[in-house]
Amino acid sequence: MNFADFLCPNCALFLDFDGTLVELAAHPESVVMPPGLVQTLEQLKYRLGGAVAVVSGRPIAQIDRFLDPLVLCVAGVHGAERRRADGSVAWQAVSPLDPVEEAAAALARAHPALRLEPKRGSLALHYRQAPALEALCLETLTAAVARSPGLALLRGKMVVEAKPATASKGRAIEAFLREPPFTDRLPVFIGDDVTDEAGFKAVQERGGLGVKVGEGPTSARQRLASPASMRDEMERALARVAA
Repeated sequence: MNFADFLCPNCALFLDFDGTLVELAAHPESVVMPPGLVQTLEQLKYRLGGAVAVVSGRPIAQIDRFLDPLVLCVAGVHGAERRRADGSVAWQAVSPLDPVEEAAAALARAHPALRLEPKRGSLALHYRQAPALEALCLETLTAAVARSPGLALLRGKMVVEAKPATASKGRAIEAFLREPPFTDRLPVFIGDDVTDEAGFKAVQERGGLGVKVGEGPTSARQRLASPASMRDEMERALARVAA
């Protein structure tokens, strides 16, 4: 399967958000929505019979604010929360974050350039404004997660995150594929980060396609240069279908 075919009637499309649909920003709330993106996603949802989902590290509520008024299926916090096509939300059980919160807060007090992003059952520590602190952030959260049963450590682009151990983007995609309108469709997942590798593996094991946006090693079988390239591909695909 080629990426150009991802709008085939029998496809299910899964999309990461930051670094895939939109450019990365210095702070999560600083992301700028490109003109026309919501309309493009709305058309994709229509063309694929609703089988479009955002699979993100962000909470569902944040995705909804960016995409308003469009409502899509969303897996948030790496799958710890997941809104189905019927609007119901599946919530994974979460474990206490106390050791992680204490360690991360102390580190942020000592280094104000660090940013904490609390989520339901998860805590992300961003060091984009202080890249020299990468090793310290990783060491601190690794030790805290080791004292926190039920949590796992996840590394991303300039961020390290403690999340529910049972949550992953791959598992979220697998759950969607067991439900309508995703059932019996060929899955395509597009992402940009190491946090998306579980999603690439999940779709490609089912004969689907993983697409990596940007540089870096990956198991995805195809690659796009940037979020802008990704948006151009979506628009070209829609134009071909409409022609």
